[in-house]
Amino acid sequence: MYDAIVIGARVAGAPTAMLLAKKGYRVLLLDRATFPSDTVSTHMITVEGSAYLKRWGMIGQIEASGCPPVRNIVLDVDFPRYGHFTLTGFPYPDEDGFGAIYAPKRTVLDKLLVDAAAAAGVVVRQGFSVREVLTDGDRVIGVRGRGPSGITVTEHAKIVIGADGLRSVVAETVQAPEYFVVPPKAFGYYTYWENVELAGLEFYTRPGSTVIAFPTHGNEAAVFIERPERDFADFKTDVQASYLATVNKIAPDLGSRIAGGRLVQKLKGAGSRPNFFRRPYGPGWALVGDAGVHKDPITAQGITDAFRDADLLAEAIDAGFSGRKPIETAMRSYEYKRNQALKPLYDFIVDHAAMDPFEDGFQDVLNAMRGNQDAINQFFGVIQNTVPWEEFFTPSNLSQLMGLTEEIELAEAV
Repeated sequence: MYDAIVIGARVAGAPTAMLLAKKGYRVLLLDRATFPSDTVSTHMITVEGSAYLKRWGMIGQIEASGCPPVRNIVLDVDFPRYGHFTLTGFPYPDEDGFGAIYAPKRTVLDKLLVDAAAAAGVVVRQGFSVREVLTDGDRVIGVRGRGPSGITVTEHAKIVIGADGLRSVVAETVQAPEYFVVPPKAFGYYTYWENVELAGLEFYTRPGSTVIAFPTHGNEAAVFIERPERDFADFKTDVQASYLATVNKIAPDLGSRIAGGRLVQKLKGAGSRPNFFRRPYGPGWALVGDAGVHKDPITAQGITDAFRDADLLAEAIDAGFSGRKPIETAMRSYEYKRNQALKPLYDFIVDHAAMDPFEDGFQDVLNAMRGNQDAINQFFGVIQNTVPWEEFFTPSNLSQLMGLTEEIELAEAV
């Protein structure tokens, strides 16, 4: 019998398993995939997420894999009230001088995470398909599935953790309640280009379209587009032509650079991406990563959120199993801390994922940052998870930013 079984061995499951194993627990990590293997992903790990990799002793491995650090952000906007302008900067480094974004391909990142879990003592079974989550009354007690041999295997554990994404078999089995639900608002596609120079993380946003580009492995540029869900049917009639048209329309300079480069891989993408929170725990079960919270990837928070949730969940399970806290109290704290970290940016994402024109107040705030490098760096810190949302978007801070003598109510506008 294991202390924990983790279903899903990618960016949420492998770190959760690794952290629990390092705390001395017997952990089984299962995934139907074998590694290295790819998955649809936004790739980008924010500064906060990269700091987790540093804490786990893995930044050296990421850099050794050929994934370059990014230390510059260019935000390119065109507002009805102020016209076209760009904001360029980067969040301030932490007290140890660390501050970087990484955007590794998932064939590399996920393999490194699985290997780190195995090195920590986790029992890893790849190519294992979970067919059933076992229950005894309302308590989850284990799993049943098949590995590459085709033989049915049953395993039991004190807790079964669903790190198996949007359509989590654990969440489905326990009928995990959903809340803060917002229907799909956008779809996205991406691919890689050789011989395309980038200025770091380039982010272009216009009503109806968003383009994001950043460097990844092999000196390649990963270039993403996002469009409203209502455009999906027309877009799919000719995916490559629609993708290039989107880039050329809102980021013509990037489009010119792409035209001089070489397409490396077939376009990947997805639509019908719902937004929700799920209750992430119950008797004998827990959820982590996209299984617990799923949202539009327009600001590329998913990997960072998975790392943070893995850390929070491992701490909660250890607190409960060790007897430092009642397990219900520890897991309730996990949900609270997860929601506290995620909800402000979640609200911003679902409000803007349809790519409607930005509210006047938000246009005013971004325009006021022009020429104010400290404000730009702080704002990018909010998006990169190093500056708390509630610290930046306060009436007093926004009033100071905009040079007003009295506090203004702009926080509600963003």
